[in-house]
Amino acid sequence: MDGTWMLMRGAMRQDAAGKKVRRGTLRRVLSFARPHRGKLLVFLGLTVISAVLAVSTPVLAGQVVNAIVDGGDSGLVVRIALLIAAIALLGAAIGLVERWLSSRIGEGLIYDLRRAVFEHVQELPVAFFSRTRTGALVSRLNNDVVGAQRAFTSTVSGVLTNVIQLALALGVMLTLSWQVTVLAMLLLPVFVLPARRVGRRMADLQREAAGHNAGMTNQMTERFSAPGATLVKLFGRPREEAEEFGARAARVRDIGVRNAMTTMSFVTALTLVSSLALALVYGLGGWLAIQGQLAAGTVVSLALLLTRLYSPLTALANARVDVMSALVSFERVFEVLDLTPSITERADPRTVPPGGVSVEFQGVRFGYPAPSRVSLASLEDVETLDKRGGEEVLHGISFRAEAGQLVALVGSSGAGKSTIASLVPRLYDVDAGSIRLSDVDVRDLSFDAIRDVVGVVTQDGHLFHDTIGANLRYGRPAATDEEVWTALRQARLADLVAGLPDGLETVVGERGYRLSGGERQRLTIARLLLAQPRVVILDEATAHLDSSSEAAVQEALSAALADRTALVIAHRLSTIRAADVILVIEDGRILERGSHAELLVKDGRYAELYRTQFAEDPLLPQAG
Repeated sequence: MDGTWMLMRGAMRQDAAGKKVRRGTLRRVLSFARPHRGKLLVFLGLTVISAVLAVSTPVLAGQVVNAIVDGGDSGLVVRIALLIAAIALLGAAIGLVERWLSSRIGEGLIYDLRRAVFEHVQELPVAFFSRTRTGALVSRLNNDVVGAQRAFTSTVSGVLTNVIQLALALGVMLTLSWQVTVLAMLLLPVFVLPARRVGRRMADLQREAAGHNAGMTNQMTERFSAPGATLVKLFGRPREEAEEFGARAARVRDIGVRNAMTTMSFVTALTLVSSLALALVYGLGGWLAIQGQLAAGTVVSLALLLTRLYSPLTALANARVDVMSALVSFERVFEVLDLTPSITERADPRTVPPGGVSVEFQGVRFGYPAPSRVSLASLEDVETLDKRGGEEVLHGISFRAEAGQLVALVGSSGAGKSTIASLVPRLYDVDAGSIRLSDVDVRDLSFDAIRDVVGVVTQDGHLFHDTIGANLRYGRPAATDEEVWTALRQARLADLVAGLPDGLETVVGERGYRLSGGERQRLTIARLLLAQPRVVILDEATAHLDSSSEAAVQEALSAALADRTALVIAHRLSTIRAADVILVIEDGRILERGSHAELLVKDGRYAELYRTQFAEDPLLPQAG
């Protein structure tokens, strides 16, 4: 294990760009291997046995030659031959067990890394996902994790075997003939010196290839989605998209070819040197044997041991290349794991008291976090992160929605309405002030408590590529079929779903694009109704509905929102006439507050918005 440690530490000293690899990287790598230390110890023991068996065969072969040359007992030759055969069988069996252990360790490491990255990413704030390229993140979870795993399935196991075999072969050769051994080792620098340069170059190419692979994954993720493919077709750019993708794929292809040829040239050169060393052993050893200074069998043993010496040296020299590539992958994985979640749960979280829930904003100030706090340049495909961000967008927001009240937020686009709504379920944390549910600061609540109490329907009505039933139960997995159908009836979707050939088992497609916009939005409303939260946030929940569907859903929502606290963001002011309180938001501040009638009497911003919509839609009831 010490040989492996030294090799990996040597590889760590410098990365592909000539920069030092972060200190502690190797220690973190070993921390992921620690759960598999039992298998690693067994593997190490088998490796030692394999190395001993590999070195013993040349020694036994030399004894056979000596017995033949000396005209010794034929029975001895047979016994030695049978021993060589037994060693071969034992070595094959041990090799299978080693391979099984190596696979278990490697696949276990893949599982551990993927699980760690996935769980960590789930803890990152929404701001991270709003900036990150999805394809680049998926590439870290797939390509880079597998690249890091290779260090344990092949590189580390190979290094262990080769270091032990090298030490044993060198020790036996020195006991047989130190003169021949020293002369053969004169060619050792040819193995060692090129390794450092080739390793850096290979890691450089590996890093570039990883970036291009992430770019291709991101392009496919975006362009193969229903809205992305639609955009490409509408603007007539499939050829340009194919050329951009082809340019990246061509570079990855060229890097692959260059990697293969560099590796092959390196290994071929080292193999050639080992062949020259073998010729040297036969020449010098044969001359010494003729002079009577060495036995013929010893020359054969030295020649065979040399293959046990230079083969490990060749593999170890090439292992540096593999280690450098693995460290690149580990660095990219750790880069994601090192992102600190900005929204965390306190050690002793509280729960929301039973009964109706009030929602209160007290002097809330908020600015979206700067990119440096939530993102990585490599995941955004930029050289450096945007320096902008952190500007305050909410300025001292204060209001209280009593339990069971409906509070509506209206105002111009970009005024801060959706930002206010996103702070209640802690998608972001406030910079100053507080948000309270039943007089408990949301930062003191557990995440589970917030999810159980607060339900949200957003503008886009996102659905997973799964069945209708699975999408509905996402907010309440234990719901019965009857409860599901009740929610569908309330959302005016029961007849539609019942008419589908597969009913609740109908797959809605990626993002729900097999459904119409109105159907998709009503399905997300049904999901909310099924979850039965005590606080409901509707962010333009009826934005994609036609007039008849909107009326039906409004009727269902009115019944569903009874006795629940609700924050409703609405563009159509006709839908919030009955709100207990209407807040007019402009430039991150509450400009006006009151009931519909009170705000019309004030003849301020709300009345202006109402008259503007009335002019656009004569079906709205007239002001006053």
